[in-house]
Amino acid sequence: MVERVRPPKSLLRKWEEEDREAREIRRRSADWDFIRRQPPRIKLALLLYIETGDVYKAAKIAGLTVDEFNEIRMRAKIPSVT
Repeated sequence: MVERVRPPKSLLRKWEEEDREAREIRRRSADWDFIRRQPPRIKLALLLYIETGDVYKAAKIAGLTVDEFNEIRMRAKIPSVT
């Protein structure tokens, strides 16, 4: 049996703060007019990406490859913040 090791709470707080900052950068940078004009699946995928930063899930929702989704993400002016 494998014992799970939990990271210290301070490290979890740091990761949560980094996630929050990245999400805020994606929100501020996004071209919201462009996003609103997209078909429903693309719009949903862009919104998911803004909130989570998960390019793989976003591409899957959009029905696109990661490269295809990234082209649209760049047109929407959403940075790839990690």
